[in-house]
Amino acid sequence: MNYKSEVMTTQKFNIGNLVSWGFGIVVLAIAIINMFWGNDSVFGVFLALLSFVYFLPVNDILRKMMGVSIPWMGVLKIVLGLLILWASLGVGELFNKIEMMGL
Repeated sequence: MNYKSEVMTTQKFNIGNLVSWGFGIVVLAIAIINMFWGNDSVFGVFLALLSFVYFLPVNDILRKMMGVSIPWMGVLKIVLGLLILWASLGVGELFNKIEMMGL
C-alpha cells in the first residue's frame, strides 16, 4: 500500500458524517431545552439518548457490539430524525420553550 492510499483511508471525511454530527448536536440541544424548561424533562432525557445515534463513535461501538452492519441504517436515521423534529416542534412546543428561556 502506498502512502497516498493510506492517507485516503485514514481520513474518512464525507458530507454524511458532517450532517450526522450536526443533527446529533441539534437533537442534543433540543433535549437540553426540553429537560430544563417546561414540564418535559423525561422527553428531554429520551431525546438526549436518541441523539447518541447520530454520533459516529457510538455507531462504531454499536456495530462492534452487534457484530453486523445494517446497510439501511441511513434510512432509519432519516426517519428517526423526522420523527424527532415532528415531536419536538409540533407536540413538544419547542418554540414556546425557547420563548420561556428569554432568547
